[in-house]
Amino acid sequence: MRLALREARERANLTQGHVAEAMEWSTSKVIRIENGDVSISPNDLRPLLVLLGIKDKATTAALLADTRIARTRQRQAWYQTAEFRENLTDPMRKLIEYEIEATEIRSYAIYYIPGPLQTTAYASALMTRFEDELSEDERNLRIEARTKRREALLPRAGSQVRFMLMLDESVLRRTIGGPRIFAEQLRYLKEHAEAGTIQVRMVPFSIDASVTNNASFDLLVLSEGEVLYRETGLSDEMIEDREATAKHRARYDKVWEEVADEQDTIEFIQRQIVILEGGGIDQPPGESR
Repeated sequence: MRLALREARERANLTQGHVAEAMEWSTSKVIRIENGDVSISPNDLRPLLVLLGIKDKATTAALLADTRIARTRQRQAWYQTAEFRENLTDPMRKLIEYEIEATEIRSYAIYYIPGPLQTTAYASALMTRFEDELSEDERNLRIEARTKRREALLPRAGSQVRFMLMLDESVLRRTIGGPRIFAEQLRYLKEHAEAGTIQVRMVPFSIDASVTNNASFDLLVLSEGEVLYRETGLSDEMIEDREATAKHRARYDKVWEEVADEQDTIEFIQRQIVILEGGGIDQPPGESR
């Protein structure tokens, strides 16, 4: 909804200030609507659509229906409750909202398995690294958030949403939580890859192909365009600039074709599981099957 409004405003060559003045709103209200911090009422939406030059009856009806749904979801969504608003960053809450609507997700990870694919034990082990920064309650809330994301996204993956996952080889070697927990995590990842829920490819150490040198990211395709969630160890951000998202998608798709394919990646994961369980020798991907 908010992406549609923002793109319509840009097509009309209007700034947020122009919209605020014409609608007799504060600029802050326009910014908050476009950021998704607040929903827009149907009574406010109708004159706004006229201002933005949207006159088609079918389009207007669809947007009015969308805004009613958005207002309902904003009241009921678990990630909008006070406890999660206090413990999740704004970009993370937007990512969760977008995951519900995405038709494609391209995820690139350089340090750990992405949140929606983490087992509870793996997520818990990962959170222990933040004992000095987060209280036990805060860590538990973040683990719960990852569980809820998994429960919302994975039933749709493979049928309603294409989930592409590209992992640096180090992610599949870093034994977060110890051998038992990490082996369990790898089995969970392998099961979803073999079932077709996700497509997973590894960027081997031996390949000189880098998507980005300093950040993991998720690129989500929505009905109204693309958005990019990017995080480093210190911060995260949601990017909705079409030029930026297009560059990330082009680079992602290029590297996707250069790295180890799904079968080689699954076989590498299986070898890592055997090694973790004490029954194998570590070998580079693709050398032994």
